[in-house]
Amino acid sequence: MTGGARYRLYARPGAGSLAPQILLEEYRRINPTGKIPSLVLPDGTAIAESAAILIHLTEAHPEAELAPPPGSSAHGRFLQWMVFLSANVYEAALRYFYAERYAAAGSGATTAVKAQALADYGRQLEFIGGLLSPYVLGAKLTAADPYLHMLAGWYPGGESGVRIPKLAQHAELLRRRPATRRAESDHAENQ
Repeated sequence: MTGGARYRLYARPGAGSLAPQILLEEYRRINPTGKIPSLVLPDGTAIAESAAILIHLTEAHPEAELAPPPGSSAHGRFLQWMVFLSANVYEAALRYFYAERYAAAGSGATTAVKAQALADYGRQLEFIGGLLSPYVLGAKLTAADPYLHMLAGWYPGGESGVRIPKLAQHAELLRRRPATRRAESDHAENQ
């Protein structure tokens, strides 16, 4: 971060704040207090949504090189995967963990929603997991990687629950990073 500016991340384990916290750890500044994934910017503006927080941080701090330069074709791919993770993987996780929100016909419908969500969740993780090389955009870590790591970690049984070798390798690469270890330690302590 530059000029003494500070961010505040309002977070809760399991609420979509792990990936933004990992990214903030990469930048060496964190403040993991609060209840939801919401980031207060140095000027006092608050933004929410994990993907939006991650994209904003990469654009606010291009020197960290956690996203390709805006306007480049690589940045277009970065945005594609950020939206994919948000619109598909995160959405399937929400349907799985909060099936009652998606079923109006009682417990029988909730069971069906949850089963379909788990199938969709696994299929989405298999799709992106099969493309890892070893990171989402290839050889270099970007903000999409902590986001995938967080979402894959929510899958019942974790990344190993979908049994995708490249996804397991991705998880191991992320776990080796000090930023991931610090963020995951904070989340484990706060559960």
